[in-house]
Amino acid sequence: MNQTPVQIHEAAPSLSVLDWLRTKSAQRGTKEGCASGDCGACTVVIGAPGDHGVEYRHVNACLMLVGQLHGKHLITVEGLSEPSAQTPEQLHPVQRAMVECHGSQCGFCTPGFIMSMFALYMNFDQCPPRDTVIAHLGGNLCRCTGYRPILDACERMYEYPRSSDTFRPAAQAFFDARQPTPAVMSEGPRQFTAPESLAELLKLRQQWPDARLIAGGTDLSLAFTQALETPAQVISLTDVAELQQMTEHNDCLEIGAAVSYERFLPTLLQHYQEAEEMFHRLGSKQIRHSGTLGGSLGNASPIGDPAPLLLALQADLQLVGPGGSRWVPVSEFFLAYRETVLKDDEVIASVRVPKRRPSQALYCYKISKRIEDDISTVLLVLSFDITDGHMHNVRSGFGGMAAIPMSSESLNAALEGQPLTLDTLEQAGQVLADDFNPMSDVRATRQYRLQVCQNLLLRVGYEQQAMAQVRIQHAAL
Repeated sequence: MNQTPVQIHEAAPSLSVLDWLRTKSAQRGTKEGCASGDCGACTVVIGAPGDHGVEYRHVNACLMLVGQLHGKHLITVEGLSEPSAQTPEQLHPVQRAMVECHGSQCGFCTPGFIMSMFALYMNFDQCPPRDTVIAHLGGNLCRCTGYRPILDACERMYEYPRSSDTFRPAAQAFFDARQPTPAVMSEGPRQFTAPESLAELLKLRQQWPDARLIAGGTDLSLAFTQALETPAQVISLTDVAELQQMTEHNDCLEIGAAVSYERFLPTLLQHYQEAEEMFHRLGSKQIRHSGTLGGSLGNASPIGDPAPLLLALQADLQLVGPGGSRWVPVSEFFLAYRETVLKDDEVIASVRVPKRRPSQALYCYKISKRIEDDISTVLLVLSFDITDGHMHNVRSGFGGMAAIPMSSESLNAALEGQPLTLDTLEQAGQVLADDFNPMSDVRATRQYRLQVCQNLLLRVGYEQQAMAQVRIQHAAL
């Protein structure tokens, strides 16, 4: 942590990094705001070995479990400057810029902003364009400043003499000297462990069939911090080497179940650029640095954003257990609300996404109350090949329309072989009621969801014909 190696032997398996910092380590600069990954007040920076030396990313401490820090470099706001610093010049350039640009008012959100800015500073030698800065700070909320002085501070911090990087050398020395040791932590009979190989993971899966599996924790951690669940065993997937692999084959991309969104998106978006807005709106940089495809699919939420896309792209999942591996289409993975075909001794190992066909069109629409960092009210993805103005190989994916993410077979059939016209799309939208009977909840009524999906089909037609501008122009997108 910062410049000091730390060993932890006894702690609850569900203890978050945030609670550990504030209650066990007396590092209270990291604040608790929402405790759900929305506000960014708890942002810390994590360093780990990467392809280009030690790589740093900012994450939400309220969602990461302390056991997942095993073998990592944790940097908190306390570590940026010496406690004796009394003048702006003695502060880290990030902190100095916030002071001199008046980027803090009540101050509660400031440590989180400082750490997101610090991650920016560590990853960019020169100030990047403003839209990059805005996207980088998108997971931090401030109710006082209106953000302008904070954005000014992001530019100002690059105008000072560059701060010497004392973090990477210390972290590299730690990583070089570290001996591989199992990550085991317990509190009484309750245990946390982080296996480093698939074989170890499967052995633990047999030993503890009821253990909670955690990857990014962007949803599951809320069960611990807000629903106050106290699991007997927690198994972290983030250090399993086989789940961190990403391979590009001739006909598909194979993405390890524990690869974070930020790692696989550059490759995926080379083939499916239309999905970029959906993934950026899925969550902030902090969320995308932690969240994974395997975690989202295994969580089996009906409003998880990646599943509809994978349904429309006809992706497959590799499920691995003691008896070997099997490939299951995403369309056959979900059984009922929060239920899947995954057996008690199996894990999701990877996701196989077919590469784009030359004539393939893709439309991906996320509807939510907020533009950024919000759960979908409805998510619709439509894929088809265009031949002589007609649609073929039509596949769809919907979120928020049923108890599981699912395709509309009636819609697929209604569009198959038909001309791509507004009339076709409008008529096809009427069959959605045959496949879906969505619920009414705090986000939307049943009728609203059906109507919005019908409208989104019309949007496909308008965009195809370039008759109207229907994309939201937003700085972070």
